[in-house]
Amino acid sequence: MTEPHTPETTGAAETDPSASPQMPVQTPPPAPEAAAQTAAKTTANPTAAESSVPLPGWERATLEKLAFATLHEQRLARRWRNGVRLAWLVFLVALVWIGLRQNVTSTDVSSPHTAVVEIKGEIASGTEASAELLVVALRAAFEDTGAQAVVLLINSPGGSPVQAGIINDEITRLKVKHHKPVYAVVEESCASAAYYIAVAADKIFVDKASIVGSIGVLMDGFGFTGLMDKLGVERRLMTAGENKGFLDPFSPQSPKQRAYTQAMLDQIHQQFITVVKAGRGNRLKETPETFSGLFWSGQQAIELGLADQLGNLDFVAREIVKAEEIIDYTRRDNVAERLVKRFGASIGESAVRALQTQATLR
Repeated sequence: MTEPHTPETTGAAETDPSASPQMPVQTPPPAPEAAAQTAAKTTANPTAAESSVPLPGWERATLEKLAFATLHEQRLARRWRNGVRLAWLVFLVALVWIGLRQNVTSTDVSSPHTAVVEIKGEIASGTEASAELLVVALRAAFEDTGAQAVVLLINSPGGSPVQAGIINDEITRLKVKHHKPVYAVVEESCASAAYYIAVAADKIFVDKASIVGSIGVLMDGFGFTGLMDKLGVERRLMTAGENKGFLDPFSPQSPKQRAYTQAMLDQIHQQFITVVKAGRGNRLKETPETFSGLFWSGQQAIELGLADQLGNLDFVAREIVKAEEIIDYTRRDNVAERLVKRFGASIGESAVRALQTQATLR
């Protein structure tokens, strides 16, 4: 008898798709070279396999939100910085513009008026009573065709004889050039260098309680040699030149050096006296105390010929000049100009430091 044919299980599983259960299809093992390369990459970058795995949806969305929020904050911060810088720039430009407008005096005033230039505070370089500012104001006042006279409104204790000399010379020159009268009106004080300027005026008006005079020159300082000896401190000053350090407060002053300084002060004092005599002329009633450095009240100054009569600014404009309208030509170093000067000075200092650094590095 012939035995019935039984098909092989393996063949039936491969050919019959309905066969159950299905066995997984085995993939062939990777070649030895590919396996070695994969192992090398994994060893060199152990996170490569982790980074290649896609993140879940909620984590990706959170990271995107954080990234966009950071970018938004950076944009806002950048806009804020730019806005602040722009605001400061506009503020500085506005200050400069206001300052320039305040200092520009109109030279096209047709109506008759009294021109006023104020001399207040210390007369020194860098102050509002410096020759640099006052000379410009005086020229503008004299050149204005509407100005019937120029009034120096003075309230100053004095200052630099050099600055006062420059201003006095300029007033004298402008008087001759423009043929306009000049009057000095003293408020609280007109002493020392301020009086040096006032004598250039045709007349000096004072209040009865004003302080006038102090025609003298001084040079002050301190000496600490005795104190240093008591403390046991030795001053080690080295100079090239016998008299280079004779004004040093920590070194003794020799009689020769003292005499030299006194001669210089006497010479400047004599220059002051010459200017006063030229300005006051025969009106001056000279006494032994006139040029001693003393000062007097306004009433006494009139009696001594140092001033002419009592009167204030309104009185002079109304009764002397006959032009009641008063226009101030004073130039003032305002806040805007101070900021600009300080800004320019800081830039200049930075440039000098940079040049010094470069020179050192070379």
